[in-house]
Amino acid sequence: METPRLSEGLAVIKNVSRNVPETPGVYRMVDAKGEVLYVGKAKHLKARISSYVNAAALNARLQRMIAQTASMEIITTRSEAEALLLEANLIKKFMPRYNILLKDDKSFPYIFFSGDHEFARISKHRGAKVRKGKYFGPFVSAGAVDETLTTLQKLFLLRSCPDNVFKNRTRPCMLYQIKRCSAPCVGKIKKEEYNGLVNQAFAFLTGRSSDIHDALVAEMHALSLKMHYEKARVVRDRIRALAQVQQQHKGEAAVGDADIIALARNGKDYCIQLFSFRGGGNYGNRAWFPLQAAAFDDAEILRNFIAWHYQPQPAPPLILTSHLLMDAGVLEEALRLHSDYKIEIVHPLRGEKRSLVEQAAKNAREALMRRLSLQANMRDMMEGVRKLFGLEDVPERIEVYDNSHISGADAVGAMIVVGPEGFLRPGYRKFNIRRKETAPGDDYAMVREVLMRRFMRLQEEDGKLPDLVLIDGGAGQVGAAAKVFEELGVSVAYAGIAKGPDRNAGREMFFIPGKEPFQLPVGDPLLHFLQRLRDEAHRFAIGAHRARRDKSMSRSELDAIPFIGPQRKKSLLHHFGSARAVAAASMDDIAKAEGISTSTAKIIYEHFHGEQ
Repeated sequence: METPRLSEGLAVIKNVSRNVPETPGVYRMVDAKGEVLYVGKAKHLKARISSYVNAAALNARLQRMIAQTASMEIITTRSEAEALLLEANLIKKFMPRYNILLKDDKSFPYIFFSGDHEFARISKHRGAKVRKGKYFGPFVSAGAVDETLTTLQKLFLLRSCPDNVFKNRTRPCMLYQIKRCSAPCVGKIKKEEYNGLVNQAFAFLTGRSSDIHDALVAEMHALSLKMHYEKARVVRDRIRALAQVQQQHKGEAAVGDADIIALARNGKDYCIQLFSFRGGGNYGNRAWFPLQAAAFDDAEILRNFIAWHYQPQPAPPLILTSHLLMDAGVLEEALRLHSDYKIEIVHPLRGEKRSLVEQAAKNAREALMRRLSLQANMRDMMEGVRKLFGLEDVPERIEVYDNSHISGADAVGAMIVVGPEGFLRPGYRKFNIRRKETAPGDDYAMVREVLMRRFMRLQEEDGKLPDLVLIDGGAGQVGAAAKVFEELGVSVAYAGIAKGPDRNAGREMFFIPGKEPFQLPVGDPLLHFLQRLRDEAHRFAIGAHRARRDKSMSRSELDAIPFIGPQRKKSLLHHFGSARAVAAASMDDIAKAEGISTSTAKIIYEHFHGEQ
């Protein structure tokens, strides 16, 4: 039997379906608040949307979705492949509650060879590729980038120092001493030889390590014949390092440039494991845990992941999957829209490729079991928190607060969030202490300012209150929190956790309003859990404080002068050495700095000397 809300949703869909063309495209279901409920793609929009009209044929999940649908938005595309890419982009943008959701907290790293310096520098790179040079990647894990950078330094002795350090060196650094750099900064290698090393590194990263090995062996023999034994020994060490790397990657060259993607399922929980290979080398692996995926079959989850994952970065020529994808051809066509080479999606059944897929699937299963084990432990800890602090229900959101400063300077408040899934880092917040009434070094006033700003904003935005607030501190901090919550009329559970005598871990005191302070037994798992929360808040607060302190240290009196931007500031500091020296200089001397005109020199001089 149809409910009134379901009937209203069906009426909306019927009305839309009358005017939908028989073309590929993407549709969005939107609720009464304008929130996107679901994004879907179709080869024939009219047929797909009309399929929602028969309520009896829909499962409970789809009926709930339709009951909440107040409007629909249609976008037509030229092909099903374009529709698939648009669908993935819109899912990323809107994060609809009825789609499979995959969380991605950062861009993937690359290895970068700078192209704007005569001696190329190697470094890790994230973000837009705006600087001139060559980029290799993407790597799916930062650890794989670090390992590859270390390998490149061992094999090819390439510099990793910033350009300003390179420019000012007068003698080789420690990396030269341990044979990780050829010291071009002090002329230990000619430009032509260094460029040869760079080209060898390019060859290595594109899978031609055998060619490099042969060239190094020939070079070592030539040096030995000329009795340049010291140089021959350096080349020999490079050959050994290369042989070790080749042994580690033995068998991986069978796939060349490829990604292996495997899915593991345990009830309603899933894990997708991706292994990335480029040039015969392992570029790392990473696990994703899809949300809201229980209503989809395994192949559809993998298809959604592939379309989602290869939006910000190019797909490799070969993608191996643990499940057969029925619409692999459409997906291949969609991925080719952003590349100039053929892309294949293959479900291997035998051979070396099948072994690699099985290895990825094994890693997916193990990662999922570890996650489920941690979640089970987290549920136990949350139940312990409920009992300890007298909460009615198991907490879904705990906020932990801490402050950090040095003698009151550059004070920062920090908030971390934890839930049944663990630490919820997107919810972390930092608060620069800035109110005049907050005296420097007054911890109680800092707690008051942070909580006042946080909960006033929650009230303004009609946000959901946390189930528990933990404050790093004792009776004084808890008292400051009590005044804030009373003043704002906020009803929330809160407590303080103070370090023990001599700041000993394990002897923490807990302060709950209306109760005597108490301790938990040393070794209690719940105590260790609460210590972890407190330590995470402390870590985040210290990091925020250091960032603010570093920023304030980089400021100078020059920042307050009109028309003095970063380039002129850099020129003045380079010419005079400090802002104090600029202040003591004459107008004529200031005008001698590069990029400083006579009129600008006058502005600078008058800023420091006024009408004198």
